[in-house]
Amino acid sequence: MRTYYFDLQDGVATRDRQGMELATMSEAIEHGRKLAKRLRDEPRRRDAALSVIVLDESGTEIHRERVYPDPAETDACSNGAA
Repeated sequence: MRTYYFDLQDGVATRDRQGMELATMSEAIEHGRKLAKRLRDEPRRRDAALSVIVLDESGTEIHRERVYPDPAETDACSNGAA
């Protein structure tokens, strides 16, 4: 098991100091996506620039998930233009 960290960034990073032990990088990325969805569904947070940054044990960014995706990106993906 490796420790992964899930920072929040909206211009200034909020560091995840505890992290979470997960078996694979894929599990860490999926957790980051679920975290972004939970934040998106939370009515108190509405910062369009907010992202979840997934970091491995060495501090290397392995994934970035925008909490509020750009509508143009969403439209392009749904039209098969990704």
